[in-house]
Amino acid sequence: MSEKRDKHWYLSLMAPNQKGPGFAWLDPSRLYANQKAFRDCVTHLIQPYDPNEIDLVVGIDGAGFILGASVATRLNKGFLTIRKEHCLCVKTFSEKYQHHSGGEKVLEIRQDAFPEGIAVIAIESNTHKLTKEITEKYKCTHLVPSEMQPEVDKQYFESFKKFEEGKADFAYFK
Repeated sequence: MSEKRDKHWYLSLMAPNQKGPGFAWLDPSRLYANQKAFRDCVTHLIQPYDPNEIDLVVGIDGAGFILGASVATRLNKGFLTIRKEHCLCVKTFSEKYQHHSGGEKVLEIRQDAFPEGIAVIAIESNTHKLTKEITEKYKCTHLVPSEMQPEVDKQYFESFKKFEEGKADFAYFK
């Protein structure tokens, strides 16, 4: 990671939801499209882990596929998907959860494909009940620094003001 950039500089590339309710509150596409940002993000995610203690990387539908597969490739590990309900054609374990839009959804994971003790990467605050339970049970790392956690909890980054004011810097490939 470049010494000249703030450790979490890449978060400012994520764009806010402009379509309204029912959509995720941010879009990480610009982060993924920027080679340096994507590399720094993956580097940051794997820093707290000893690769020798990892058997498998798991990613949840959507962003988890992109980040999880990238982490797995960097660590030279296998990758397992957690899918939305009815996407897997094999026996699965299912778990209900509350989606970002407030609706209840179901995720599934193949029954015979994962070991116990998988670590977790989360962006939610430990004030959320389920996140607190996960962070107490598994080793976790957060994509955002603790000082930015209140912004994540409000689902609004200060950098979103650039988008609202039409001042977003689109020269991010340099």
